[in-house]
Order: sequence, then C-alpha cells, then structure tokens
Amino acid sequence: MVTVLEWSAYGEALGEAGAVLRGNAASAGLGASVPTCPGWVVTDLVTHVGLVHRWAAGRIRGEGERPDADVEAEAAASDDLLDWFDDGLVDLLNALASAPEELSGDFFLPDAPPLRLAWARRMAHETTIHAVDAMAARLGRSPQAGEVWFSAAFAADGLDELLTGFLPRPRYELTPAEPDEVLVTPSDVDAGWLVEASAEGTETSRVAELPDLGVVATDATTVTGEARGLYLGLWNRGEELACSDPAWLTRWREGVRVTW
Repeated sequence: MVTVLEWSAYGEALGEAGAVLRGNAASAGLGASVPTCPGWVVTDLVTHVGLVHRWAAGRIRGEGERPDADVEAEAAASDDLLDWFDDGLVDLLNALASAPEELSGDFFLPDAPPLRLAWARRMAHETTIHAVDAMAARLGRSPQAGEVWFSAAFAADGLDELLTGFLPRPRYELTPAEPDEVLVTPSDVDAGWLVEASAEGTETSRVAELPDLGVVATDATTVTGEARGLYLGLWNRGEELACSDPAWLTRWREGVRVTW
C-alpha cells in the first residue's frame, strides 16, 4: 500500500516550490532558456506551471476544464506573468485547503492515496520539479542535488509517485528486448522499488512489500544514489545516479519523459 507524507508536508512543499520557482524565474529573466526543458524559455515554464495549477484547482473543485489555449492567452495578456503565476498558486492552495478530507472522484495515477492527498502530492512534486527547471534557467545548467532545497524524504516520496504511479501507465515505454528487472535503491532513505519491464508493459513493486528479496534476479540492473540525486536523475534533470546498465538508462531517458 502507498505510504505518503503528512498532509501539511505537501502544503509546505508546494508553497516552498512556488517561491523557489518564482524567485529563480525573476532572477533568470522571462526570456532565459531552460536547459532542462529544451526549446523552452522561462515564459513557457511559468505559463505551463500556472496552467497546471489552474487545471488542478478546477479538478479539485469539480469544475469544468478550461481549454489550454484560453489559459495560455490569459497568461500572455497579463500585465505581470509572475503575478499571474502567484494568483494561480494561491487559488490552488485555497482549493486544497477547502476540499473535504474525504474528497471523492477519479485520479489519473494508479495506486494513489485518497484523492485530496493525491492532488496535494502531485502538485507538490509537479511544482518542485519545475522549480528545479527555473533554477536551471538561472544557473545555465542542471542543479546539483546539494543545491536543491527539499529533503531526502520528500525526494523518496517523489520517486515512489514516479515509479509506481507514472511508470506503469501505457504511455511510458522501457521496451527491453527481453524482460528485465531493475532495483532502484536510495542510499540515504529506507526505501526501494523493483521495476519489472517487458514488451507487455511495466510493473513496479515497493521493496518493503516483497515477501523475499530473493525473488530479484541476481543479474538485475541496479540504480543507486542519494535520494535527491535519484529524484533529479529519474525525472531527467540530473546525472547524479549510478546505473549498472547504461543501456537501461538510455531507454529511460528516451521512453520516460513526463509531459503535459
């Protein structure tokens, strides 16, 4: 069963990430390139995150979805894009705070926590990884794990969401020539995940839920590193991880890119 952080931790993480994103976007300038999102400048990044915040707030409140083009036009017409971003973040935080604890409805990731918590978790990590992108725009390179502000525990939570929520979806493909097993283990957090991929799809198990680690093949690929390095690396924002099979990491980079 999925184990997640406390509700308050996600609210704090969302607010912190929003502040980091805004501050770095302002320092870099809206026309600066975003190295971690090829083809984007900071305007594109801020608009995207502001759009996602408004979309999620609407879903939480059970409202109909606005067309992306309308939201993007609103952003382009705003007098100050960063103020527009702030408005969307505040609205999202208010939507989460006002939502009932037993919020009902569907969520797009499998094995998710209760809906209100699932939205808080998703928006905290969505905003965090794009705040990393804003840092990259300011620095002109991907940030190092030691330069980011979030904890190893938060990074491990994001790895869990990525590996058990996003990765099994049909749109992401590792497509090995033969079925393979990959063991992802942070060195500084008591957590781990076994990724089993084949032509039929991908399944992820939490190591703590496996009855016997002997079920892991002796020739399984291993991906290791500190939790924050793994978080950045598997979200394709860094290289601070060690993989025993470079070909697997290449397939990951090509097949597991979470986009809007």
